[in-house]
Amino acid sequence: MSFLELVDVHTHFPVRKGTFGGGSDIIRAVDGVTLGVNKGEILGLVGESGCGKSTLSRTIMQLQRANSGHISLEGEDLSSLGAREIQARRVDFQMVFQDPYASLNPRMTVFSTLAEALLQRPLLTLRHKGGSHYELRDFKKNLTERVAELMERVGLDARFMQKYPHEFSGGQRQRIAIARALAPKPKLILADEPVSALDVSIQSQILNLLLELRSELSLTMIFISHDLSVVRFLADNIAVMKAGKIVEYGTAHQVFDEPQHPYTRTLLEAIPKIKLPA
Repeated sequence: MSFLELVDVHTHFPVRKGTFGGGSDIIRAVDGVTLGVNKGEILGLVGESGCGKSTLSRTIMQLQRANSGHISLEGEDLSSLGAREIQARRVDFQMVFQDPYASLNPRMTVFSTLAEALLQRPLLTLRHKGGSHYELRDFKKNLTERVAELMERVGLDARFMQKYPHEFSGGQRQRIAIARALAPKPKLILADEPVSALDVSIQSQILNLLLELRSELSLTMIFISHDLSVVRFLADNIAVMKAGKIVEYGTAHQVFDEPQHPYTRTLLEAIPKIKLPA
């Protein structure tokens, strides 16, 4: 069994056909996805806008519950867990969103944001596993030091931990978002278009950071993007999604050099090619 396993996952949304009635229809955002991700792997999930990539990521995170199918993490069926159990389990899988300014609380300093995330796991241990209040007190004593270590790990200067999100650049805000995702020591990171809003030079820095973190922390990652060149640089394996379905899966080499599905070939042909003057 894979570290993360999806079996015939469906996530549908009902929509009304007409303003004054006339029945309803269904948007099959995720339509029978079966997929496995091994421990320590980076899986690239690609496809055009509206193909269901973000809905699939939210379904894996249990932010959107699937209509049917099974999602297992380390052999535990997340689909069968209740809301409280999911909340307790979520320290093991975290998400990095596309727009860090929207995903960070503008009224919280970097210190507050990261300290809150760092306390997730010890608080969970205290509430659900009978941990000691003294252990939590000792953890809080070193909180400033832990926030500083976390900031430095993602390439941020710890001197700025009392600043607010608006005081940072876009690339720095995304580093804060990555640090927040890392804080509870998760086993799985879902990154939903995390570099699409950044300049190309900053994109490469964030991608290299993700590769370094994967190597240092043995992270498993799903990296979602519509940019195939970015995914090729980062991913071990690639899944191509169209209309809620996985239409092609393989190693980065197989998908880019030997594409089997016409849709994959169309996506590859759409990558801009620069012709230099003779």
